[in-house]
Amino acid sequence: MTMWGTFLKPMHPEGYRFLTVFALVTLVLFLVWEPLGWLGLGLTVWCYYFFRDPRRAVPQGEGLIVSPADGVVSLIEPAVPPAELGMEAVALTRVSVFMSVFNCHVNRAPAAGRVLSVAYRPGKFFNASLDKASEHNERNGLCLELADGRRLAVVQIAGLVARRILCWAKEGQSLRTGERFGLIRFGSRLDVYLPPGVSPLVAVGQTMVAGETVIAELARREAARPALVD
Repeated sequence: MTMWGTFLKPMHPEGYRFLTVFALVTLVLFLVWEPLGWLGLGLTVWCYYFFRDPRRAVPQGEGLIVSPADGVVSLIEPAVPPAELGMEAVALTRVSVFMSVFNCHVNRAPAAGRVLSVAYRPGKFFNASLDKASEHNERNGLCLELADGRRLAVVQIAGLVARRILCWAKEGQSLRTGERFGLIRFGSRLDVYLPPGVSPLVAVGQTMVAGETVIAELARREAARPALVD
């Protein structure tokens, strides 16, 4: 990777209009008062980085489940998947990845599978790092049928600042592991509900890279891994 490639990342088309607005406002601010213009320039650069869509090296292998989002694992706990997805009302291991406004917000499929259902539910906008956000916040969920017939759910959850969840996946569509399927604007969270008997290979506080960090393997039967924060 070149030095330019380290800093300049591809931008998702969803961000073009926002970047244009930020740039025009910045131009006006420079005309009004130069210090405000520099502030606007900083916000414009942030807008560009918010909508960045870097290429990822998706690990290949049967039964791998990868992180659907950049961010930090905020919760790992048993929970019943959202009722609107039509899954059994049985508690599964839920891995929650919290995205700050500085993370890349393009969401990727955690595993290869066929989309059985896509369900949107309006709701509130609590801080996405809170446990109650899974139940009360605006959300959009996908139920995936994996190659072995087991099911996995991934849920996009709006946060305190987020006001728009985008999902391009459709019912009946087949997704590859790490394939882009959605985006949430301005701070949010992704929940992954692992199939029964599958334990996470990550820990609370661990940094995730969407499409790259392996959060679980279907064939493994070991207990969840502990972690030491150093």
